[in-house]
Amino acid sequence: MELSDRTKSILQQGSIKIRVSRSGMLQQLTFTVRRTTEGNITYTELFTARIVDVFELLKVANEAGLPVSAPNGHAFPTGTSAMDFSKPEYLPASETAGK
Repeated sequence: MELSDRTKSILQQGSIKIRVSRSGMLQQLTFTVRRTTEGNITYTELFTARIVDVFELLKVANEAGLPVSAPNGHAFPTGTSAMDFSKPEYLPASETAGK
């Protein structure tokens, strides 16, 4: 799976602000890049501490090209799984800076 320019930019910056609908209102939320572990797979995802509808999480995941997590659920871009985002090219800039 090839990284899009937008995904590369998000990984370099370490966060992104995206407009999402929460309770019928458009709000701009900051999603930060982090590494998380599920089972024996460690992968990169975008995270927000705010509760966001799962449908909105899916829209953000497809738009950003990265998995998205919030306190109420996770969403992966269509046709992908955690294994796709465990590859080295998905490491955040903060983890690749010293290499």
